[in-house]
Amino acid sequence: QIQLMESGGDSVQAGGSLKLSCTSSGVIFSKCGFGWYRQVPGNSREWVATVRRDDRAHYTPSVQGRFTASQNGAMTESYLVMNDLKTEDTARYYCAADFRRGACRAEPSWSVWGQGTQVTVSS
Repeated sequence: QIQLMESGGDSVQAGGSLKLSCTSSGVIFSKCGFGWYRQVPGNSREWVATVRRDDRAHYTPSVQGRFTASQNGAMTESYLVMNDLKTEDTARYYCAADFRRGACRAEPSWSVWGQGTQVTVSS
C-alpha cells in the first residue's frame, strides 16, 4: 500500500521560510508527479502547486515567486520550499501523488494523499 507522509510544518513569523517534505513508501508504479494543497478549517482544499514527471512546476498565483515545488530524482519525495510567508498562508498542507499503473498523462490523477502538516504564520 502506498503511503505519503508530510513533514516540516511549523509556526513562523511573516516573512519567514519553511521547507515541507513529502515522503512516499510502498509499491509504486508509474511515478507521474506530486501535488501540494492546503486547507483552512471551514474552507475547501486549495491547490497550491504541482510538479510533474519532467520536473516542470506550476503554482497558484498567490504563491508564484514565493514557493518552489520539486522532487527527488527517484520521484519518491517531493518538497515545497516556502519563502516570504504571509499570514494568509496559514493552513494545513497536504501532499498528493500521481502514481498509477500505465503511462502518465498530462492531467494529474491523485491516487494517494498524506495526512497533512500544519503551517502557521503569525504577524
